[in-house]
Amino acid sequence: MFGADDMGLAEVRGLALGFPGAFEKVAWGRPVFCAPKMFVIYGGSTKSTVKGVHVQHPHSVLVKVDDSDRRALEQDPRFFFPAYLGPFGWLGLDFESAPVDWDEIAELMDASFRMAAPKKSIRQLDER
Repeated sequence: MFGADDMGLAEVRGLALGFPGAFEKVAWGRPVFCAPKMFVIYGGSTKSTVKGVHVQHPHSVLVKVDDSDRRALEQDPRFFFPAYLGPFGWLGLDFESAPVDWDEIAELMDASFRMAAPKKSIRQLDER
């Protein structure tokens, strides 16, 4: 479901693996970054209004977002509500909908990491 040269994958990988204790695995056919819980997924899909049909967002990043940020991000057309993970606080950002701001992606990943990582890993991140 992905290739090594997919748009944005190298950048996502470089950012995600820079977090303390982060590692990559493949789950659901996608690169998933964990520390030890998932905090970033490359690629996703949304459920279509047609029953059983999913719209793929192969060049995107899924992150867990805080409820206080969710409303603002949902208003941005670049973001989508990912199938299966959306109800658990995740949003997706499609790289093909607008130019990618890697500083913004890094901030989203940082916030997602802080929601998923152990306190020790968060302390290590803050000490950098």
